[in-house]
Amino acid sequence: MGGGSTYTPELVDGFARLRDVLPVTELVLVDPDARRLELVGPLARRILARQGHPGRVTWTADLDAGADGADAVLLQLRVGGQAARLQDETWPLECGCVGQETTGAGGLAKALRTVPVVLDIAERVRRRSPGAWIVDFTNPVGIVTRALLAAGHRAVGLCNVAIGFQRKFARLLGVAPGEVALEHTGLNHLTWERSVTVGGRDVLPRLIAEHGDAIAADLRMPRAVMDRLGVVPSYYLRYFYRHDEVVRELRDGPSRAAQVAAMERELLALYADPALDEKPALLEKRGGAFYSEAAVALTASLLRDTGDVQVVNAFNNGTLPFLPDDAVIEVPAAVDARGAHPLPVRPLEPLFAGLVASVTAYEHLALEAALKGGRERVFAALLAHPLVGQLDHADRLTGALLAHNREHLAWA
Repeated sequence: MGGGSTYTPELVDGFARLRDVLPVTELVLVDPDARRLELVGPLARRILARQGHPGRVTWTADLDAGADGADAVLLQLRVGGQAARLQDETWPLECGCVGQETTGAGGLAKALRTVPVVLDIAERVRRRSPGAWIVDFTNPVGIVTRALLAAGHRAVGLCNVAIGFQRKFARLLGVAPGEVALEHTGLNHLTWERSVTVGGRDVLPRLIAEHGDAIAADLRMPRAVMDRLGVVPSYYLRYFYRHDEVVRELRDGPSRAAQVAAMERELLALYADPALDEKPALLEKRGGAFYSEAAVALTASLLRDTGDVQVVNAFNNGTLPFLPDDAVIEVPAAVDARGAHPLPVRPLEPLFAGLVASVTAYEHLALEAALKGGRERVFAALLAHPLVGQLDHADRLTGALLAHNREHLAWA
């Protein structure tokens, strides 16, 4: 679902390369944008053909037809497109709050637009293919996955942050990625690598000591964050740890949404070339690195009942005892035909647990607002968010959010 996305060739390339892991017989690309499908669909066929993959690729704007008989449904949606994302990144700045598509006021706007659409898709999938698994890559992954699980759907949330760290650390250490195990703990886009294990030994202190500068450059945070905290935070912690600096950058520089929109136009022009039969190098700059490998591995574990350990988004169910059972956390989990089962986690240090608890409360309120609507619910979610948290800001941002998103909010 969202098969016309510029991400799709990355996913298809993963299906082609990892056919032994997940032997796909048919891939159906579903998207309401027929123009995109006519570019992405043929390229997907050419990618599989180039690598000798026997699978069949079809595409349709008919969601029900696309879901019919599916074993697994991958969700990669952006309700409102890059135009809505551009708004999410700009109007919060008027209050001096970070504008970003997955956190803060912009992240709430995306959740409000997205949750009802995803739940409608999931209900239609359940009618057409009751046993299908839903793998959600749609942001904000934590809130969307919580909505799916709360509604009783067979769903697991997926993000590429953990696999990105695994591959980066493996390269720095000179080992194979499969040798690297992460103690990745927190919520979607709010995680810390608390240990990095290779051959039974925690090499995180060595990683920070020998490669801290390179890691910090990728995170766009000072190396001192890792030296002082003894962990590697995800890139998204930058919005919390360096909030005011990020706001200044966003006010002065080009928005990420504008950059991505320009990149997507260029990618779609490349996809139109009938001679192109592999994912172009430009796609690596689009984001979502290693998404295909993570998606293939997760889907294979669900369908083939492997019990593999993967970092996913799933119900807490006591894993982090200070959170409700129905909170959705992002941790290593054993994945089999019954779903994702979080592995035991060491007690989370208060410095991290406090922020996790606060954002979890916000996510609960955000989901309430997405499901039930109402200005006061939106206000409550914004007031609870650590990146907003002030009455005047929350009130002003509520008005701005509603003004910019009325066409996507039936209740507004």
